[in-house]
Amino acid sequence: MKQNKKVKLRSASWFGNNDKNSFMYRSWMKNQGIPDHHFDNRPIIGICNTWSDLTPCNGHFRELADKVKNGIREAGGIPVEFPVFSNGESNLRPTAMLTRNLAAMDTEESIRGNPIDGVVLLVGCDKTTPALLMGAASCNLPTIVVTGGPMLNGKHQGKDVGSGTLVWKMSEDYQAGRINLDEFMSAEAGMSRSTGTCNTMGTASTMACMVESLGVSLPHNAAIPAVDSRRYVLAHMSGMRIVDMVKEQLNLSQILTKDAFINAIKTNAAIGGSTNAVIHLKAIAGRIGVDLTLDDWSYGHDVPTIVNLQPSGQYLMEDFYYAGGLPAVLRTLGEQEVLIKDTLTVNGKTLWQNVKNAALYNDDVIFPFDKPLIHSGGIRILKGNLAPRGAVIKPSAASKHLMKHRGKAVVFQNLDHYKKRIDDPALDIDENSVMVLKNCGPKGYPGMAEVGNMGLPPKLLKKGITDMVRISDARMSGTAFGTVVLHVAPEAMEFGPLAAVEDGDYIELDVQKGVLNLEISEQALHQRLEKLKSNQVIVKTGGYLEIYRERVLQADEGCDFDFLVGCRGADVPAHSH
Repeated sequence: MKQNKKVKLRSASWFGNNDKNSFMYRSWMKNQGIPDHHFDNRPIIGICNTWSDLTPCNGHFRELADKVKNGIREAGGIPVEFPVFSNGESNLRPTAMLTRNLAAMDTEESIRGNPIDGVVLLVGCDKTTPALLMGAASCNLPTIVVTGGPMLNGKHQGKDVGSGTLVWKMSEDYQAGRINLDEFMSAEAGMSRSTGTCNTMGTASTMACMVESLGVSLPHNAAIPAVDSRRYVLAHMSGMRIVDMVKEQLNLSQILTKDAFINAIKTNAAIGGSTNAVIHLKAIAGRIGVDLTLDDWSYGHDVPTIVNLQPSGQYLMEDFYYAGGLPAVLRTLGEQEVLIKDTLTVNGKTLWQNVKNAALYNDDVIFPFDKPLIHSGGIRILKGNLAPRGAVIKPSAASKHLMKHRGKAVVFQNLDHYKKRIDDPALDIDENSVMVLKNCGPKGYPGMAEVGNMGLPPKLLKKGITDMVRISDARMSGTAFGTVVLHVAPEAMEFGPLAAVEDGDYIELDVQKGVLNLEISEQALHQRLEKLKSNQVIVKTGGYLEIYRERVLQADEGCDFDFLVGCRGADVPAHSH
C-alpha cells in the first residue's frame, strides 16, 4: 500500500503544539530521558503488554516487548509500553472468562485516553487474545497482534505429552485405578517445560490461529514456539510494520470484515480448534460492528480437520510449526477454494498472497485435504427445545458412536452438587446416561468456567468407559476432549430450558442434524420453569461481580457486556487541564 506522508497523527493533539497543554505533556514525558526530536511528528506506538508473573503463559513478554520496540524504532516510530489487566487462565479464579471483559475495558480506555497512533497487542494466554482485540476493535486504530507462542512439547516417560490434555487423561486414569498417585504426580514437571501457552490445540493456540486467519498478525504468528528465536524476529518485524500501518492509515476495521470472520470459522474447522472460539469471535465481531451469528458457523461444517494435533489428534504445536504452521493449512484450504482469498491483512497483502507459496514439510502433522483426520470437523451448532438459542459441540474431540444418542438425564444442579454426587457408588448412572450440569453459565458460575467436560463417575471409568454425552451451560477447555455439549443458551440461571431438566428425563442428541431436545411436553417445561422462577433468590454481591451478572450477555451473543458492544472509535478526548 502507498504510504501517505501527510497523515495527521493522533498523538500530535498531545505533543504537537506550543501551548500550555503540550508543554506539560512533553515535559512529563521527558522525565524518562526522551529527547526533543522524539516529538517531531513521529508515530507513537503503544505496546499493550499482558506480562505478569501470575500469567506464566505470558512470562516472557518483557523480552518480547523489547524486540517490538527495536522494530518500532528502526521504522522511525516511538514505542510506549503500557500494562493492562493480565487475565491468566492457569491461576485466576473462579475463571479468567469472568475478567475477559474487564481486560477489554482496560485495553480500550488505555488506548483511547493516551497519545497513541497505533498499537501492538502482546497476547498469549487464552483470554488475553480476545480481550485485547475486543478493546482495540472498539477504538479502531492501526493494530497488529503479536502472540507469545506455545511451550515446547511436554515430556513424560520418554514420550511427548500435551499441556492440559495430559491432565485430563491422567486424572481419569488415576480415578480409574490404572495409575497410582506417584505416577500421576510425576507428570507435573514434564508437562510445562518452557515459557509459552499450552502446546496443544487448546484455546490459546486456537485464538492465535484465529488472529492469523483474520489477518491481524504477520504470517506464522500462531505457531512459532515461545522460545524459538524466530518468535523474536516476528516481534521485531511486527514493530516495524505497525509504523507503516499508521502512515497508511490501515485501521482494524479494514481487516476485521465479515469475510475475514468466515475465513476464521473455516480455519477453526481445519485445525480442530476450541469451542471457546465461538464466544470470542462473536465478541470481537460485535466490537468492530460485524454481524456474526451462531448460524455463520455452518460455513465450517463441511471443512475437514486436517491438523493432527492433540486433543483431536496426535501431535503438538511445536510439531505444527516445523510442519509448516498455519500458512500451510491456509494454502491447502485456498487451493480447495475454501478460503475467501482477497481479505486484507496487516502487512497490506491479501491472505492468499501471504500463503499461496507456503511450504508443507510433514503431511502426518498436516494431512492432505482429501485424506483428513476428520471429514467434517467444524464446530456444530445445536438447537432444539433444550437450547432454543443454541449450544455447541466439537466433533473432532467427540466419540463417533455418541454423535447420535438418546439417554436418561443424570442432573447436577451446580458444580458443588456434581462433586458431591459423582463419586457415590450408588449413583444411578450408566454409560448410556446423559450427564447434565446446570448453573455454570455466564451468570450462573459466574463467568462460565471450563467445567463442562465433567469427569466420568469412577465406577464407570473402572469398567473401561472413556466417554459419555455431557451437557451444560458451561465452557470446556480447548485442551479437553469428549462428547461434550456446551454453551447451552439461555443458561439455567436465566431460566433457560436447561434449568428444568430432571433426573430420568430423556434427552435426544443428533449432531449431524443439529438437534438437542428434551423429551417433555411444552406445557410440562413451562410449568417447571414457572415453579423455579417463583422460588428465585436474588443475591447482591456488589463490586465487579454484580456488574458482571447484571450486564453480561449470553453465550450466543459472545458474553460481552451489553454496554460495550460496538465501535466507539478513538476520537481525541478533552484535555486533562
